[in-house]
Amino acid sequence: MIAVPTRDACSAERSFRPITSSIMLVDVMTLMDAEQYDPGRDRRRRRRIAVVIILVLVAAWLVYHYRAYPERNAANKFFAALQSQNYEAAYAVWFRDPEWKQHANQYPKYGFNDFYRDWGPGGEWGLVKSYSVDCSLSPSGGSGVIVQVTVNSRAEHAYVWVEKSNRTLSFSPNEIACGNWWTWVTE
Repeated sequence: MIAVPTRDACSAERSFRPITSSIMLVDVMTLMDAEQYDPGRDRRRRRRIAVVIILVLVAAWLVYHYRAYPERNAANKFFAALQSQNYEAAYAVWFRDPEWKQHANQYPKYGFNDFYRDWGPGGEWGLVKSYSVDCSLSPSGGSGVIVQVTVNSRAEHAYVWVEKSNRTLSFSPNEIACGNWWTWVTE
């Protein structure tokens, strides 16, 4: 038994209190007691860690890459309606208002006749026979997303602004450049 000196708060005298068990001798292991090294177990652990890291990186890239998916989908629906020559449905997608005919006077700045003149067969893009949504870019501090669309395989692209809050479309104030693989990866 080991005695440990203690000091009383009231007196300056030392008293000895015995320690019943030693902290150092509780669980002692020697080299002869050690487990045998298993290189397979260590290899499996490293593989699991590598797989988890790769999966986290792929998931982060997917989340980052598809962050503008709802806006791109709105542009895709718009051009699909134009391709099927359903201009009333395209106008409904433009303002995200399927019941726009019930209150057509709510859109006096860009009425259906103006829309048909811009996007109809006599418009800048003509009849939309084919299209592909190429890429999108969300400007820093912007409230929307610029979506680039190739219409009828033309070298000139259509740019549509899609508002993030309500998915309404309008003409884009800017153009974006995309098309190489690095832009696609980091888009």
